[in-house]
Amino acid sequence: MSALPDWLEGLPDAERMRATDRWAIEERGIAGLELMERAGAGLASLAAEVAPEGTVAIVCGKGNNGGDGYVAARLLRETGRDVRVLATAPAGELQGDARANAERLPGPPAEPFAAAALDGAAVAVDAVLGTGFSGEPRGAVAEAIAALNDWEGAVVACDVPSGVDASTGAVAGAAVHAVATATFAAGKPGLWIAPGKAHAGAIRVIDIGIPPGAPVPAPGIGLIHDAPILALVPRRRPGWTKFTSGHVLVAGGARGLSGAPCLAAEAAQRAGAGYVTACVPASLEPIFEVRLLEVMTRGLPDAEGAHTAAGADTVLELAGRGGAIVAGPGLGRTDGAVAFVRRVVADADLPLLLDADGLNAYAGDLGALAARDAPTVLTPHEGELGRLLGVDSEAVKARRLQHARAAAREAQAIVVLKGDDTLVAEPGGTVAVSPGASAALATAGTGDVLSGVVATMLARGVDPFPAACAGVRLHARAGVRAAGEKGVDGVIARDVIEALPHAW
Repeated sequence: MSALPDWLEGLPDAERMRATDRWAIEERGIAGLELMERAGAGLASLAAEVAPEGTVAIVCGKGNNGGDGYVAARLLRETGRDVRVLATAPAGELQGDARANAERLPGPPAEPFAAAALDGAAVAVDAVLGTGFSGEPRGAVAEAIAALNDWEGAVVACDVPSGVDASTGAVAGAAVHAVATATFAAGKPGLWIAPGKAHAGAIRVIDIGIPPGAPVPAPGIGLIHDAPILALVPRRRPGWTKFTSGHVLVAGGARGLSGAPCLAAEAAQRAGAGYVTACVPASLEPIFEVRLLEVMTRGLPDAEGAHTAAGADTVLELAGRGGAIVAGPGLGRTDGAVAFVRRVVADADLPLLLDADGLNAYAGDLGALAARDAPTVLTPHEGELGRLLGVDSEAVKARRLQHARAAAREAQAIVVLKGDDTLVAEPGGTVAVSPGASAALATAGTGDVLSGVVATMLARGVDPFPAACAGVRLHARAGVRAAGEKGVDGVIARDVIEALPHAW
């Protein structure tokens, strides 16, 4: 067993959560009814916050999630609220603590769920399926989920929206769309990882009295905390030189694709790199000389504006100065460009970040990256990761956690699967989850900005897993700041670069 680093807040999956509950009950002597009481109280409080007045409709399943709903119903009725309790299973199917709390319900008993019973309610509570659910909802449960989604009112979810896999965020069928989720003891991965994240709404973690000290299995999943992860990155101090501040080599560019390496290079500078060299096709070097005033350029042999294998020698020579390499921005997909980047990747003894067409050069051959001795970071979006793994991008989209872990293991590299829920996976299976950024980052060039930022963290000597996480969060914070200044729809990649110095 090993704990997550202190800059990650643990997100227990279903198995770990069950083990934690058992530990609290069996080892620490806390009654299951007591845990359920506190969970139901937190759920009732959130429902009352969402709708301070009016009828509350609570839809209860037959498991402990339903038991939490029965507690919430009792507590809300005791405050004078009108509460309708709607059950997706007969009372005879309830067991244990859920049954006990159903029997303690004052006032009218639960009635069989019917969509019409939601009419006139101020808020509905989804207490149907809990953290142990995976797969596709069926029967009465599926009907209840559909009715809650068709209903026009606000829905509060109990622990996890029904239909969302709490461990992975996967949604195999229908799933409740909640405005808020009351989750117990700790957040669950499925609340922070897409597509489940889009169903959770605002997340409220309810303390149900589980003491610290529960066993923590490895590998784990954790939510990145900004202050401690950014504190790991060394900042410029007296006596540093431009090379101490970090040397970043950007290898890329092609005719019609000069913007990407420029953005990566400028982002590296704004993130703190003291010396940046852009290795670009020689015939295009004058363009880069004009655009990049503070960046050194080196023209490499090219064929009609595209890199060739011969240019790798120069990149490898420059790598002797140390630092880190960004390979791939604006590279293109010619045979020469592919040969160029594969040679750089294979022979460079420096930390290396592979992005864009650098990733496409390894489509279907991801395992070749495992031969590298120096640290490797990959920053794919879903389509690029699909090509690396030889699967459809929709498969990656549906099971982001599974595919990020698989790619990290096969490549023996850090994989940064980009998105609002950016996942950073290391080969041993530990995954860091970004808590989100701004929709402003959904614009061309921001991925190149991320490449430059992460490469700077690597060039500063930060280990690859925390370096990737620090880069992801600095980039996300810059996106939020840029959106505040320009508006979500007005942000372009250069705005994110300009916001980087303020994002620390």
